[in-house]
Amino acid sequence: MHLLPLPARRFAAWCAVVLLASGVGYVGIRLCAELRTAVTPVLLALLGTALLRPLHRRMVAAGVPRSLSAGITCVAVVAVVGGAVYIVVAALIDSGDQIVAALRSAARSIADHFGAAGTSLDDLAANAKELLTKFGGTAASNVISGVSVVGETIAMAVLALLLVFFFLRDSYRAVGILRSVAPGGSADTLEAMARRAFRAVEGFMRGTTFIAFIDAVCITVGLLVLDVPGAVGLGALVFVGAYIPYLGAFLSGAVAVLVALADRGFVIALWALGVVLAVQVLEGHVLQPVIQSRTVQMHPAVVMVAITAGASVAGILGMLLAVPLTAAGFGILHELRTRYETVADGS
Repeated sequence: MHLLPLPARRFAAWCAVVLLASGVGYVGIRLCAELRTAVTPVLLALLGTALLRPLHRRMVAAGVPRSLSAGITCVAVVAVVGGAVYIVVAALIDSGDQIVAALRSAARSIADHFGAAGTSLDDLAANAKELLTKFGGTAASNVISGVSVVGETIAMAVLALLLVFFFLRDSYRAVGILRSVAPGGSADTLEAMARRAFRAVEGFMRGTTFIAFIDAVCITVGLLVLDVPGAVGLGALVFVGAYIPYLGAFLSGAVAVLVALADRGFVIALWALGVVLAVQVLEGHVLQPVIQSRTVQMHPAVVMVAITAGASVAGILGMLLAVPLTAAGFGILHELRTRYETVADGS
């Protein structure tokens, strides 16, 4: 090894570090995938705790017992999430037939202008329900597997909610527990890393929620002005979708435009598209830089790569968890860099 020049030895050392870190990361991801029914609720509970802790803290400061405060917070979450899901599903069910009919009408209009290509689109729209029926029949053949997935999802949701309760109630004990398991003299460093990571996740959740609320209100008001049915449900869908950066806003906005097309026609659908695009421009150029720059400092390219990696690992759930976990990782790296720079300057 000493026969190699110094740059080659440094390069080899960095390669060994990268390979070791990649191997450890891969093994960790595989273990999380195998233990997903336990890992997923913990991660979701941490996100929920980061979002709800300010409310819980204010209630405790007002004299509410910690257990009662945590319970009230969890009940409020169930009420809000359940209501939003009900509104969204009801709005989509009510408009489902109209969306198919509108797409079929639009395809016929295209067929008048583009001939065979438009006819193919018309056939696709006309057979949309048949395709969905066939898909439903295929899914029904695997009903046992489907019931198992639904049961697993419900169990993970219940476990996550219970963990949120315990995390909120016993959050004041977290630092003591963390310091008790820290090896050697690393307690201060480990505590600082954990605090920085949690602050990053808390900032991301708080900023995203605020942005999602503004987006939902603006789009709901615009759809109400345009007299689009299910405007409140579509606004709730926008709010939920905002927790998946970029893609969530695109999908929820597309649903809003389709509903407008189905019930109000092509012109109103264009106006609805304009409302959605205006809100997205407001978010991208005003809300994101002003709000998220004060909470989580990550370049949009990093966010997009993180979402893609999360989707490849765990699908929609990975997309939801990718950005806050990346924010936590950046927070830990920033804390380590700050500490090492301080030590180097002191030496």
